[in-house]
Amino acid sequence: MNGVFDLGGTDGLGPVAVVEDEPIFRAEWEKPMFTMFSACFRAGFFGVDSFRHGIEKMDPATYLKAPYYEHWLFTIENASIAAGAVDPEELDRRTEYYLKNPDAPLPEHEQSQELIDFVNAVVPAGAPAARETDKVARFSVGDVVRVIDVSPYGHTRRARYVRGKVGTVIAHHGSFIYPDTAGNGLGENPEHVYTLKFTAEELWGAEAADPNGTVCFDVWDPYLELITEGA
Repeated sequence: MNGVFDLGGTDGLGPVAVVEDEPIFRAEWEKPMFTMFSACFRAGFFGVDSFRHGIEKMDPATYLKAPYYEHWLFTIENASIAAGAVDPEELDRRTEYYLKNPDAPLPEHEQSQELIDFVNAVVPAGAPAARETDKVARFSVGDVVRVIDVSPYGHTRRARYVRGKVGTVIAHHGSFIYPDTAGNGLGENPEHVYTLKFTAEELWGAEAADPNGTVCFDVWDPYLELITEGA
């Protein structure tokens, strides 16, 4: 899926402003977003890839202007409605109520020890995406490969700036959930994952590139076609 969220290699956006001592949360409302992600993930409303795809469906102008956790809110809201856990009309009523009564107390709810234990386990370590597969890895370290230049419909991790580019396989990591199916509701379908090394010149052209620069990028097996086998 192509869109404003895939900005790698895009010109004209200016430098990345790095904020020293940036706070984890910029506002109080962002904290519940972090909690809601864990709860909805645990409930099966989405996986990591479908969560990302939900963000990709935002209006482009809204996406670019919205803070980070508003992206989360968008996909959490829509996934919860799709799962039948949230009534959109009730959500609209409650939103209108709190807009008119910003100091009103939030509803009370019971804490779930199961959810707390899940968050305490997953947040520090992450949720493993490695999966077993009977598929044979088609590529080996040292192979020269090209990232197939297509613009797939729906979610993908095949960034535009590497499509059609030639690199060298420098690592094979095993098999992992395939985002191009998992993100589009088509199952985990694990595929082998490799790290490719590209020269900066291959990615950006001789005039713009650092002649000694390289970029490493992780790719799934179906993204690739062989150019030459390694020694």
